[in-house]
Order: sequence, then C-alpha cells, then structure tokens
Amino acid sequence: MPLSPTASGGLRGAAAMTMLGCSTGVSAAFAGYPLLGGQALRYLLAAGLLVPLALRAAGGAPRPTAREWGRLALLAATGLVGFNVLLLQALRHSGPAAVGSVVGAAPLLMAVLGPLLAGRRPQRRAVVAAGVVAAGAAAAQGFGAGDAVGTVLALGTLGCEVGFSLLAVPLLPRLGPVGVSAWVTVLAVPMFAGAAAFLDGRAALRVPDAAELAALLYLAVPMTCVAFLLWYRALELLGPERAGLFAGLVPITAALSGAVLGEGVPRPGELLGAVLVGAGVCLGLRARRPGRPSPALRSGPAEGAGPAAAPARHAAGPAAR
Repeated sequence: MPLSPTASGGLRGAAAMTMLGCSTGVSAAFAGYPLLGGQALRYLLAAGLLVPLALRAAGGAPRPTAREWGRLALLAATGLVGFNVLLLQALRHSGPAAVGSVVGAAPLLMAVLGPLLAGRRPQRRAVVAAGVVAAGAAAAQGFGAGDAVGTVLALGTLGCEVGFSLLAVPLLPRLGPVGVSAWVTVLAVPMFAGAAAFLDGRAALRVPDAAELAALLYLAVPMTCVAFLLWYRALELLGPERAGLFAGLVPITAALSGAVLGEGVPRPGELLGAVLVGAGVCLGLRARRPGRPSPALRSGPAEGAGPAAAPARHAAGPAAR
C-alpha cells in the first residue's frame, strides 16, 4: 500500500536529519582539512553527480529562469556558504552547546515564517509543536556560555539555516528536488573556491590523506547528494512548518550515534530531549497541510537516490552544512 504524503515526507525528513546527526565522526576526520577549499571540493564532487541526474530527470529538469538563478544564488550564499562560515566563527566565541541552542530554534522560525511568506497565518498546533521540538533540541545539547559576538554570529547561523529551506520552497514546484539540489551545489563551488583563494591562497587546497579522502567522498555523496534530495522532497510533501520539526532530530541522533560508537551513554538531558523532540514531531505532523501538493511533485530516479553537510552537528552543537 503506498504511503501517504505525510508518512512519505516524514520518513524522508527523518532520514535526512538522522544522516546529518550521525555524521559527527566523519566530520572529525575532515576537520583538519582547509575549510573553504574542502567545501569547494565537496560541492564540486556533488555537482558532478547531481547535474547529470537533473538533466536526465523526467526527460530533463527545467532550466532555471534568471529570477530563479538569483534565488538559487542567494540560497547557496546563505544556506551553504554563509552557514558554514558563520558557524565556524560563532564556535570561536561560544561553546558548541550555546551555539547549538540558538540554531536549534530553526523549527520554531520555520513554523512561523514559512506560512507568513506564503501569505498564511501560522497554525497554532504547528507553532506549539515546533516550540516543543526546539526545547528538546536545547535540552539535548545543554546550555553553554558565550559572549555577545558569539550570540550575534549564532543568530546569523540560525538565519542561514532557516534560509536553506525557506528560500528553496518557491523553487521546488517547478525545478523539483533534483533541480534545486543540482543548481545550488553548482553555484556553491565558485563561492567557496573564490573565498578560499582570497582568504587562504595556496593553503586552500592540499592532497588529502586516506582518512580525509574517505570523509570527503562520504560528505559529497551521502551527505550532500542523498541528504539534499531527501530534505527537499520532504519540504515538498510536508511544507516548511512540518518538515522543519525534523531538524530537532540532529542533536538526538548525534548523541545516540556517539553512544553506539562507545563515546559514552546518553546524558539525562539528551534522553529528555529525545522525548520532547519525539512528542513535538508527533504533535506537529497532525497539523493540517494547507493546500494540496503541487502537480510538480514527482517521483523519479532522484527519489531512489534519495539530501547536507560538511562537518556535521556535534552532539552538543550544530553541524556545518
């Protein structure tokens, strides 16, 4: 029996955020590589896989218009480049827990801003559910100390995190998850490469060692190609207010994966956070999805491939996309 749109979108959203949360160990293996140059390589590899997929999908995905290219460029500049750079700077001023607690408010912002940008009033159930998820994410990460600069940078990171989803919503009905994923990764490459050349010069790139190469391939294929496609399909099926709830799974799955890898049993706060996130997701998925899914919703080769992140969220903090 085919899954309902809610069940299908929920499975995709949960899978995407679970992959992100479980990528802590991979991120650690790649942490010693130059950040900007490494991201340029990562998105170049991902674009090499996604662009042919987009060109073949459904007889050829629509090419973006000039207006859509502008939105895609803004999406790449904020949701990919801005997120990574601001997150790194925020972590230099504040601990992962403090930064993660701020960025963990993403579900709440999406529950409010998503409907407003679509000309609708936010649903009370969705906002309450998002608040419960945000509280659960904060409980799982703990609250750490940080200075004023770190807080401002964390707020900027939060804005970029929300932009990664909300800027994509108007593009999905025509371009689809494959098209949005492909073109945004293409645009991210020169942005990261230009910033790397300007800031790091010749130190922007070096030959990765075996562990770094394995991490790079993992981040480029499962954590970009697969995770982006899963996430953007979840946005199509659920809408931003309900899909955003699954962002609360990131610190939970990060903590659980650490326990599986022998890094210690989950803390009481992490267990409480898991309960709150689960309750919030269940409550939020019962909220009504306004309107019907766009006719542009389609299955194709991309769904089987199933969507990111460079370094991923630590159990006590956010992950870089």
